[in-house]
Amino acid sequence: MTRTALALSPHLDDAVFSCGGLLARLADAGWRVCMVTAFTRSVVPAQGFALACQLDKGLAPGVDYMALRRAEDAAAAAILGVEPRWLDLPEAPHRGYDSAPALFDTVRTDDDVWRPLADAVQTILDELQPALVLAPQGLGAHVDHRQMIRAVQAVQVRGAMAWYRDTPYAIRNPAAAPDVALPAMDEVMVQIEPALDRKLMAACAYTTQVGFQFGGPGPTAIALRTFAEREGNGTASERLRGTLHHGALL
Repeated sequence: MTRTALALSPHLDDAVFSCGGLLARLADAGWRVCMVTAFTRSVVPAQGFALACQLDKGLAPGVDYMALRRAEDAAAAAILGVEPRWLDLPEAPHRGYDSAPALFDTVRTDDDVWRPLADAVQTILDELQPALVLAPQGLGAHVDHRQMIRAVQAVQVRGAMAWYRDTPYAIRNPAAAPDVALPAMDEVMVQIEPALDRKLMAACAYTTQVGFQFGGPGPTAIALRTFAEREGNGTASERLRGTLHHGALL
């Protein structure tokens, strides 16, 4: 019987940057891997801070930014051998967060996006019955990541649950602690050396993002490889927290 893994990603790149090696290794081991991204709604034309987030990446005002990003996600998923799905929910800049600092500040009292997100995730859980669910730890404290955590905590996860280290935030602050909403959990180290090159290729598929996040495709590959080796003390690895056991996965 084929086992299913569900990777929950706030944005179109988070899961690949953070645990793309594990996703590829699971796919290679015969798992069905579904990568679901929450905040992918197209809003055209964008306004205000949302428009600024588009313009600072060199994109014209009339471009459907999320359509480009969904295409990048599909390309990354194909490299890893996983299935992409996209939920029709708006990113934080379309929900009233009007500056970069606001994205990492208090969650707005009128921002209840976690509710439809939880409903959508529960529907997918009921459909797929995954043996493993992956979600972000909330490193960096981005409001979209925190809303994802809140949604996951509101649903019924029957399989193993593990929380990945949000990257590139984990690169910028390796000692960052998981969101305070998460309970204390054991840490699991997953070796990704067999899939590292594919993870790097998949990461570089996010062409609208890698310049902003890392300085371009070359620096992206270097940063993610260096970080993976640092996570595993010399052996390319990804660290997670949760109930899964590495040996039972692969």
